[in-house]
Amino acid sequence: MATHTEVKVHGYEEYCKEVEKHKGKTVFALFCGDKDEQGLSWCPDCVKAEPVIRAEMKHLPEDSVFIYCLVGERAYWKNPTNDFKKNLKLTGVPSLVKVGTVQKLTEDDCLKPDLIQMLFSDD
Repeated sequence: MATHTEVKVHGYEEYCKEVEKHKGKTVFALFCGDKDEQGLSWCPDCVKAEPVIRAEMKHLPEDSVFIYCLVGERAYWKNPTNDFKKNLKLTGVPSLVKVGTVQKLTEDDCLKPDLIQMLFSDD
């Protein structure tokens, strides 16, 4: 089985630190809305997408890093000038991104195993 590292971060600053830490590696990031006490995100698409994406993580490249990033509360996310939208050009959650490239899947595309697999295995 491919060996990848998974890191969980919360918020933009933590995300940037993690990306910095893994410079030179292949890094993927999944951005989702914050979760409540029951472990459910305020974003229904995130709830649906996460198991689909996790099922495809077996296709992650050797030694790659998978960052699971919670973007914050709904109110923060809805703000058009939040760091994720401004700096990372994210348009929606869930977003699955190959860090440092233009490759990304947003919202409904995160429910499509073949697209996820392509993103993970494309060199």
